[in-house]
Amino acid sequence: MPTVLLAIDDDESHVERQIRTIADLPFSGEELTVTILHVFSENPSGASVNQLKTARLARDRLEEAGLETSFAERSGDPAAEVLEHAEEADVELICVAGRKRSPTGKALFGSVTQDVILNAERPVLVAGDLEDEFET
Repeated sequence: MPTVLLAIDDDESHVERQIRTIADLPFSGEELTVTILHVFSENPSGASVNQLKTARLARDRLEEAGLETSFAERSGDPAAEVLEHAEEADVELICVAGRKRSPTGKALFGSVTQDVILNAERPVLVAGDLEDEFET
């Protein structure tokens, strides 16, 4: 059964785009499992992925679409942890959210999506917003 790793953050608009992208993949519900992963960079309160609004949103919407879901969580550098989890779980596809950023912004602030794309040893699906791509 193919597994998609849905790497989420705390931004609902990112997760909404990722949900739409995964739900539109050409698999039937019996053929696809989605692991919803959140990487905590800092977690002093000991929060769990299932406490995150975005994780529950992703689970609920994907299950409504007939997809099987599970939660996973890690701590540390987001890109490194996404890649490590993908390798350990042997997922077929990693889904990340894209956001519009200038090359300077990426250099100054880093980009988890960019790091995942450049270092993944498996396919990466970037769920972007077409409206962002065509702004003038």
